Amino acid sequence: MPKEHTARRKERLLEVLRHRQPDLTLVLANIHDPHNVSAIYRSCDAFGVNRVHLYYTDTPFPVLGRKTSASARKWVESERHRDATTMMLHLHAQGMQVLATSFSASARPLRQWNFTRPTAVIMGNEHSGVEESLLEAADGELYIPMYGMIQSFNVSVAAAIILSEASRQREAAGMYATPRMNDAALESTLAAWLEK
Repeated sequence: MPKEHTARRKERLLEVLRHRQPDLTLVLANIHDPHNVSAIYRSCDAFGVNRVHLYYTDTPFPVLGRKTSASARKWVESERHRDATTMMLHLHAQGMQVLATSFSASARPLRQWNFTRPTAVIMGNEHSGVEESLLEAADGELYIPMYGMIQSFNVSVAAAIILSEASRQREAAGMYATPRMNDAALESTLAAWLEK
């Protein structure tokens, strides 16, 4: 590979890494449709989310098509969880507020939440939503206001809307302007990415 191409690639990877938001993440909770999962990974990459948490207890993790998902999954890390308590402890230990998508009476509109705080958002199964045990363990519930006859978005669309709002708040707060990763994490991730 020519040195000029290598230098350009390294600079592009550094540019992306400098925008990564290590304290913003999604939890995919038993989402079974591979198209939805692939689309969520693409949105995570686009909005600077560098890690997705996979909570799969009663649904196998879907087999993702190489063309649709490989490029996004290549740049977004995955962390598997099979126990809700352990996962919540893990997220809280990182200082995360853990929010769950929900239409319950206690859910608050998306824009009422402060996404400049370290945040994990639980996205629920396409048919049953976020399971009760996760709702009870979450720090709060959010919903996306809708004004039509249909009262729910496709889960991948909802994930993109939530990340877009988080990105809007973080950009306004200058959180994309300077690297959020420490130097050691940035350098080690860059080294790993250069090998891909």
